[in-house]
Amino acid sequence: MVYKTDRPIEVRKDEALDVISLRKFLLEKLGKISKFEVLQFPYGYSNLTYFIKTENKKMVLRRPPYGSTVKSGHDMKREFNILSSLKKHFNKVPLPIIYCNDKSIIGDEFYIMEKVDGVIFRGSKPPFEWPKPNLMPSLVNSFIDSFTKLHSLNIKKIGLENFGKPKGYVNRQVNGWIKRYNNAKTHNFNGINKTISWLSNHLPKKSKTAIIHNDFKFDNIMFRIHNNKAQVNAILDWEMSTIGDPLMDLGTSLGYWIHYTDPEKLQNLNLNITTVKGTPSREKLVQLYCEKTGSSVNNIVFYFVFGLFKIAVIIQQIYFRYVNGFTKDLRFKNLDKGVELLGIMALQAIQKKKIDYLF
Repeated sequence: MVYKTDRPIEVRKDEALDVISLRKFLLEKLGKISKFEVLQFPYGYSNLTYFIKTENKKMVLRRPPYGSTVKSGHDMKREFNILSSLKKHFNKVPLPIIYCNDKSIIGDEFYIMEKVDGVIFRGSKPPFEWPKPNLMPSLVNSFIDSFTKLHSLNIKKIGLENFGKPKGYVNRQVNGWIKRYNNAKTHNFNGINKTISWLSNHLPKKSKTAIIHNDFKFDNIMFRIHNNKAQVNAILDWEMSTIGDPLMDLGTSLGYWIHYTDPEKLQNLNLNITTVKGTPSREKLVQLYCEKTGSSVNNIVFYFVFGLFKIAVIIQQIYFRYVNGFTKDLRFKNLDKGVELLGIMALQAIQKKKIDYLF
């Protein structure tokens, strides 16, 4: 089977760029440009991604979404810097080209990187574009292999020892995401409220330190498919990466790992392709992670519940932008239902003290 690559479309009117200003900037920084065209990749719910095509270059531009007030989740300079540092030591990142903090160019900071070819499997795409069950083992193996290799990188060798503050990381993350939720709150969901209380009272006493992506999921990964085998070609969307506890990174990945054994309402959120038959369970994913890292994971329920809550907050922030008129993207209209469902799922995990077969 031939899997489709992402195709850019005409730029949405409410997310248009000043093409003349951008072209002038690129002429000054990169030299001669001809046949300049700007399109938009329509997928993703956070930072905006554009395709820039010239006669001899294919590039990608990333900028924060319109109306966002959450700087930490849309820090283009931070994303550009980690790509620049990782590229020499980790071959799964695109080549960054240029960063610009002059907001007069297109209305906000942005950076440009090389265009990498490959297939991105997204839960939001039609099911006929999802991977076939016989490809899932290869996808998962390459997924977990790249994930664990990232966590094993030597921080000092790469020069990223000052990129984050690992001490107290888990505590700051829990409190930070609670604060973000309250700043974007529109409903009073029981599951979310109880999850907030539980997380605050069950912080782990010990933590590890690694370079973490913080949004490691299939639709942030580009695969090369050959002879029904998958290989990670590039990992995208590094805006939340830092130095922190790798189990918090694993927890986020588990939160997105909605399985075909989960209730249909959760599967219908289309957060991931992991509802495809043949996908290992969340417990199995943890087992694979432990086998690759040679470590054990205790208290996995905490990290899973945190992951679900974090994803709920991300969705809530997007919904908040929609209800306040900062975006007119109709995909965001019913995101509050997703927030509520993830809160219910988190509460089930807390009460049953496990991460699979929660309903």
